[in-house]
Amino acid sequence: MTAERTRTAATLPALEKNNLKSKKNFKKLFQNEEKCAIIVSKPSNRTAICGKTIKKEVFDMEIKKQLTTCPKEKPKDESKLGFGHIFTDHMLVMPYDEGQGWHDPVIMPYGDITLSPSAMCLHYGQTVFEGLKAYRRADGGVQLFRPDENFKRLNRSNERLVIPELPEELGLQCLKELISVEKDWVPHTEGASLYIRPFIFAVDPFLGVHPGEHYLFMIILSPSGPYYASGLDPVNIYVENKYVRTVRGGMGYAKTGGNYAASLHSQADAYDQGYSQVLWLDGVEQKYIEEVGAMNIAFVIDGEVVTPSLETGSILSGITRKSALELCRSKGIPVSERRITIQEIADAYDAGKLSEVFGTGTAAVISPVGHLKWGDKVMTINNNKIGPVSQMIYDTLTGIQWGKIPDEFGWIVPID
Repeated sequence: MTAERTRTAATLPALEKNNLKSKKNFKKLFQNEEKCAIIVSKPSNRTAICGKTIKKEVFDMEIKKQLTTCPKEKPKDESKLGFGHIFTDHMLVMPYDEGQGWHDPVIMPYGDITLSPSAMCLHYGQTVFEGLKAYRRADGGVQLFRPDENFKRLNRSNERLVIPELPEELGLQCLKELISVEKDWVPHTEGASLYIRPFIFAVDPFLGVHPGEHYLFMIILSPSGPYYASGLDPVNIYVENKYVRTVRGGMGYAKTGGNYAASLHSQADAYDQGYSQVLWLDGVEQKYIEEVGAMNIAFVIDGEVVTPSLETGSILSGITRKSALELCRSKGIPVSERRITIQEIADAYDAGKLSEVFGTGTAAVISPVGHLKWGDKVMTINNNKIGPVSQMIYDTLTGIQWGKIPDEFGWIVPID
């Protein structure tokens, strides 16, 4: 290892000095300046510049730990965790610099960050994220559900946003190290879990419109209860016929903030009409079904599970969606992935063939639909009750996730 490849930083803000080629100087990124040691050992076998992968030597990265001396008090009543507003003691941070790649990962106390007002992520939305969970088994152990799929999808999002590829093995290593440090934060209450949010954003202090040269990869953790307080009670869905979430050739298949910002207006309109989620139609003809809220959508029509195909690139490839379809096929339930019009759904309802509608997603797992409103037509699904297919998927996936039933698919990654 050369001296150029080995450096020690006294404080995390000193990461800004570790650029090999950049002439830009970053402002201090983190307000927390507790001392930590950061050492990069070997060069990377995979780095990426502007989304293009370049093979190099093998990385053997050490993840340094700067543990808090003032741990937070953990929630005493896990039935009141809510979703996404409580955070654990630590977070993981790893910078990327063009010409150097991903380097110097560190686990440090959770805290605010400081960005230049000209940071590119604030102006041009070059940011991606993921969402997954850690689960507490009955024996006290902790496990993850298909985390490899999350890092695969993260890189698909990276490619679309021209963000450097994050090697999946490195991302998973960072995640497992952080969970190992924070495993006492994984809730013990049934239905509760530790929500995991990995994300990447461009930090270049520059107002020009082009892909960034400097990024941060971060992971934060949040102990959370069930996403919907009503549990598996069916939700009411409003079909949006004015606004669209994305279009063919857009960013629909990427998990990026702009897609969610585009949904907020319609979500507010749905709430005003007494509906909890929005069913999105395609952005070209506005007749093909795409997603529901922040979830994928599926229908049970005449005994077959039917869900929109991913061919247009305007629909996010959900990991819960993928798991639900694989589970249904394993049990002999017919599954069809194809384009579906809202008119076809209305016709199936009128013919008595539409028996279930449900959303799939990491936060809720399964969200059955009780009422579906399209224009003046309101369809009541399965007497506003969860159906047998939806219930089977929910029971099986959550059973595997919490270790209550055997994992026959190889989806579980234990932490301990």
